[in-house]
Amino acid sequence: MAKEIINTLKLQIPAGGASPAPPVGPALGQAGINIGEFTTQFNETTKEKAGDIIPVVISVFDDRTFEIKYKTPPASSLILKAINQKKGSGKNLVKKVGKITKSQIKEIAEKKMEDLSATDLDAACKIIEGTCRSMGVEVEA
Repeated sequence: MAKEIINTLKLQIPAGGASPAPPVGPALGQAGINIGEFTTQFNETTKEKAGDIIPVVISVFDDRTFEIKYKTPPASSLILKAINQKKGSGKNLVKKVGKITKSQIKEIAEKKMEDLSATDLDAACKIIEGTCRSMGVEVEA
């Protein structure tokens, strides 16, 4: 008999940095997940991606076991990493925080392709370019 999913959690956790402290611990505790087991498994799996934020989807089954699906880091954090900035512009039309090249956009789009709703690489690049513009990052031709 197949296990029944009783809960689904979506969290964004720094790679290798899951701990029982808030906000991760309480969210897992409310879902009935063994916090120690989750943090150990997450930290072991993501330790080589240190510095990235890793979105995860956690499916909790009726016997209190769980399954973790790892997603790629958010496009905004990949863009900020590419331009060496800590945050985007609050006034994206007036104040620009940096410049990004088409080749960098293509790299990010290739990395994010599985999580985007794009059917080909050109469409994925346009999605990433739109994110850049909304963050105040100038796209170089």
